[in-house]
Amino acid sequence: MRESCMYGSERGARGDSRPYRDRREFIAALGGAAAWPLAARAQQADRVRRIALLTGTAKDAEGEARFTAFRRGLQELGWTAERNLRIDERWSVGGSDAIRGYAAELVGLAPEVILVSTTPALTVLQQETRSIPIVFVQVSDPIGQGFTPSLARPGGNITGFTNFEFSMSGKWLELLKEIAPQVRRAAFLFDPATAPYAGAFLRQAEAVAPAFKMTSTAAHAADADGIERTIAALAREPDVGLVVLPDVLTTGHRERIVALAAERRLPAVYPFRFFAVSGGLVSYGVDIPDQWRRAAGYVDRILKGAKPGDLPVQQPVKFELVINLKTAQALGLDVPTTLLARADEVIE
Repeated sequence: MRESCMYGSERGARGDSRPYRDRREFIAALGGAAAWPLAARAQQADRVRRIALLTGTAKDAEGEARFTAFRRGLQELGWTAERNLRIDERWSVGGSDAIRGYAAELVGLAPEVILVSTTPALTVLQQETRSIPIVFVQVSDPIGQGFTPSLARPGGNITGFTNFEFSMSGKWLELLKEIAPQVRRAAFLFDPATAPYAGAFLRQAEAVAPAFKMTSTAAHAADADGIERTIAALAREPDVGLVVLPDVLTTGHRERIVALAAERRLPAVYPFRFFAVSGGLVSYGVDIPDQWRRAAGYVDRILKGAKPGDLPVQQPVKFELVINLKTAQALGLDVPTTLLARADEVIE
């Protein structure tokens, strides 16, 4: 009623109510414009976003643990498959043809981001797309393999998380010497086709091996039979130890490698915890599930508008030393108490 009186007096003073109707319409429109972005943002938050996963590893218990860590990381940031996210998955331990087929399928689905693990899978995916944002994990040498021109400023459509520094070779040799002092030659097991970065690990090993009164050599294998032949040949030589490199081949055949090393009584150092859990003597390497969880943060930032080329490639920050004391005892090795004290986990 007071409003009616005010408008009445204004009409009397000016003789025309239209300017004031226009003003009311303008204020109403302004209020609507202010509300529109909020409604739009709410609608955008609720719409389903599409991302993809391409990995060159098996969907086993370890693979599921990593993927679970990634999904939990996304959930902590507000992304859930039940509400606003869809993830198309492709898992493969086959050759490059299988991975290439999966990569083409995922690119054809036009996801907003692709999470990729392992060097072989990223190599194929890079050939399929130069536009879809890619976040990688479990890749050792992104610069050397041509995925990014630098770690600080990757540019292009690829960024992610490296899983090793090549100086790790020295740490593996040190651990091998501590736990098996009789070892004089360390053989690095890998497949040259799936671990093209292995040369950098070997060069580092050759540089530091004399400090441990050791030599280092490459031990190639391309399949399960090759692994068996290589380990059998190494076991026939005196004072040999095994260093298993991070590789699609070695991780895919980890149970067989661990069993053969035990059977041939070869002391061995492994790059990931799951080798020690499977019976391997000692492992030292990056916490892989933690890396996948961190990758969720980059996927979140890209979904919110960040460009992958502006996100620096991150190096490992969390490592874990695991010793299987039961295996050491079976091999007749006395693990130094100082080494046990440094371990993050001791399996008895």
